[in-house]
Amino acid sequence: MRKRRAKKRVLLPDPRFNDQLVTRFVNNLMWDGKKSVAFKVFYDAMDIVNEKKTDEEKSALEVWKDGLSNVMPHVEVRSRRVGGATFQIPMQIRPDRKVSMAIKWLISYARKRNEKTMAQRLAAEILAAAKEEGAAVKKRVDTHKMAEANKAFSHFRF
Repeated sequence: MRKRRAKKRVLLPDPRFNDQLVTRFVNNLMWDGKKSVAFKVFYDAMDIVNEKKTDEEKSALEVWKDGLSNVMPHVEVRSRRVGGATFQIPMQIRPDRKVSMAIKWLISYARKRNEKTMAQRLAAEILAAAKEEGAAVKKRVDTHKMAEANKAFSHFRF
């Protein structure tokens, strides 16, 4: 290999929950390098989740983590050319990729919702994901269905 593998940078935990995963989520939420705005959106969403959540013994952060784990895919299809034909081959996903896919889906489907503020959209998507519903969970289900449908090609795995 000519190129080196990029070093993983250590993220600082966020100020309110003291959690690195929150910082990773906020970094994906951020636009134009405006991290303080992104933190405000996330914390406002957490406050909304805290008000609206049905399960009283769970904190807003736990509801968010549940939602995130409900969105995480376990298998995905990868394209692979074998003898002139392209096959969709189901493959296991690395743990860090699982998390980043879940984060990206949660944020992108929150942005597509039609509540007024981004904090409200994000909170609604988090609550939906925690209940195993919503667009982000549907995306995970569809990804799993694709992998299931292409199980016959799994012997092409490399």
